[in-house]
Amino acid sequence: MGGHSINDAYEKLEKIGQGTYGKVYKARDRATGRLVALKKTRLEMEEEGVPSTALREVSLLQMLSESPYIVRLLRVEHVEEDGKAMLYLVFEFLDQDLKQFMDLTGRGPSNPLPTTTVQNYMYQLCLGCAHLHKHGVMHRDLKPQNMLVDKAKNLLKIADLGLGRAFSVPVKSYTHEIVTLWYRAPEVLLGGSHYSTPVDMWSVGCMFAEMARKQPLFPGDSELQQLLHIFKLLGTPSEQVWPGVSNLRDWHEFPQWKPQDLAKLIPQLDAHGIDLLQKLLVFDPAKRIHATDALEHPYFDSLDKTQFEKIEREFEIEFLREKENRMAQ
Repeated sequence: MGGHSINDAYEKLEKIGQGTYGKVYKARDRATGRLVALKKTRLEMEEEGVPSTALREVSLLQMLSESPYIVRLLRVEHVEEDGKAMLYLVFEFLDQDLKQFMDLTGRGPSNPLPTTTVQNYMYQLCLGCAHLHKHGVMHRDLKPQNMLVDKAKNLLKIADLGLGRAFSVPVKSYTHEIVTLWYRAPEVLLGGSHYSTPVDMWSVGCMFAEMARKQPLFPGDSELQQLLHIFKLLGTPSEQVWPGVSNLRDWHEFPQWKPQDLAKLIPQLDAHGIDLLQKLLVFDPAKRIHATDALEHPYFDSLDKTQFEKIEREFEIEFLREKENRMAQ
């Protein structure tokens, strides 16, 4: 697209948020009429031009877009505004996130989601994580607000794989609002510096419970409170269940709580559901279930998986068609 203004190609409709890494607009592609989400990121220029980290991340995002369970990066526009280099990432637009989807049917346990919806979305969430983790990428900030729902196709997609994920867990967002801690893994809360893809599976467990019971499992409002919520429910971890836990930076002698019965707390889940949840909410990240193993869990045995083959076929056709269109432009 080069030097001319982004407004020639896209009509900005409204600002839909401040992502962790810059402004986000809902916009219309003037050529196709398609709605898109425009993420504007400022490029910190290096001596030799565009920073290599940004380009690496963009090519990673493009590769990750090759799954129907990840929000698609449609194109990347590199423009100059007021003499500054800007990168616009153009994503497909979805107008609802999982939190809004859950709130639509009313809040709290008296307004449950259908158990089949919970099972279906949970499977898609694990498919999305398996895809990320296969490419060695962890999301680090999975939460219902970062899961977008395509109601027409009954699809759940992981969003906000923002630029800069290669560095650290966001504590404050771009606009300095506090980032929610409710879905954050205990190894991160305890100040561990070597964490990996299991942090996402903890978040998946928290979202699983929240979809089932229609209220968050661990709604802490500080890191300490967050840990106490977790320990009160799952029991205070020890060196026996989590070797090395007492060497983590923020470990203290916490009150000793006993684990509670999750089946009583979340009666909406059957025995298989509770078993899967327990495998996701394992303290020791090394023993936490992987996305690929979660997909094989008996909780999903009753799910009709042929629908996902169909979704993936349709996605591939659309993906190739778009690729051809881009080549033609």
